[in-house]
Amino acid sequence: MAHSFGQAHPLTRLAPWFRGFDAPLLIGTLVLAALGLITMFSVGADHGTRFVDHFRNMAIAALILFVVAQIPPQRLMQVAVPIYVIGVALLIATAIFGISKKGAKRWLYLGITIQPSEILKIGLPMMLAWWFQRREGQLRPLDFVVATLILIVPVGLIAKQPDLGTALLVLSAGLYVIFFAGLPWKLILPPVALGLIGIVLIVWFEPQICQDGVDWPLLHGYQQQRVCTLLDPMQDPLGKGFHIIQGMIAIGAGGIFGKGYMQGSQTHLEFIPERTTDFIFAAYSEEFGLIGNLILICTLGFFVLRGLVIASRGRSLFERLLAGSVSLIFFTYGFVNIGMVSGILPVVGVPLPFISYGGTAMVTLGFGLGILMSVARTKRVGL
Repeated sequence: MAHSFGQAHPLTRLAPWFRGFDAPLLIGTLVLAALGLITMFSVGADHGTRFVDHFRNMAIAALILFVVAQIPPQRLMQVAVPIYVIGVALLIATAIFGISKKGAKRWLYLGITIQPSEILKIGLPMMLAWWFQRREGQLRPLDFVVATLILIVPVGLIAKQPDLGTALLVLSAGLYVIFFAGLPWKLILPPVALGLIGIVLIVWFEPQICQDGVDWPLLHGYQQQRVCTLLDPMQDPLGKGFHIIQGMIAIGAGGIFGKGYMQGSQTHLEFIPERTTDFIFAAYSEEFGLIGNLILICTLGFFVLRGLVIASRGRSLFERLLAGSVSLIFFTYGFVNIGMVSGILPVVGVPLPFISYGGTAMVTLGFGLGILMSVARTKRVGL
């Protein structure tokens, strides 16, 4: 008994490392992770080691979350420029020396094969948050021009690979920082209005512009096909439209309460392509139905809102901008993935946070969560 009084319990020694963690955000993360593991066990049970690998990826993401959460935001700000510069340099190296697969040059071999574009999902918002922190209190229109150049360089290199999905994620991450930094509405509304007009025109003239032999400027052929397939998947139901059609069938087949766990016929008869990655939401919907979808979407929404609350409480402009951008990155992941599976957005290869299989994306999500926890700890503990 005397010996027990002389030694601290292991959990007691670990407690300071978790001091200041945001409990609501952590609970939201655990719920999403649990839904991901449950779903992956169903859709990946006959898919090799997908479930085990998914659990491993989550464990790695949790470790990254824990490590990054220990780093004060001031330290993160100090490495923002090096991370951005290294990320852009690796993108340039990829364009020159990269590995090509299926017509895309997205990977670089440096002892191990990496995808440099993933670095910019966090590196770009860190760089922009650093820039606006330096310009705090003396912002001029020219500062937003510089921020736009910081944004365009990596997005252009990623789009050139081509990797439209990652380019959109990196673009949105940067735009969130610029918006939160105080971009005037008079500069926001015109591009938004032009975008909406463009969408209406594409839908209106779809029969003419989606004919064979018509090439769209600025888009690769496969990107044009994805947009045309979204507008009318029945033009090629057994080819280009197969993914979208089968995804919508699975979602509709789930009804209100779903077919039951591991009872999805579309999933287990392998009608849903990429059921462990891009189209896992279709498999989830078939088994858990509308009720399950509401639980997932509400949990993801709570997660994003909690992240924005943490951002609003940041002590510096850098913390607020970076945490706000990271929070909305999770929203972008969820919105784009669910939208493309539901047939309202083109298929661009964006995973569903914590649900889809993918090691690189999981690492990025873990890093982003670590940033949010770091900002929360700094506010509470005063690091």
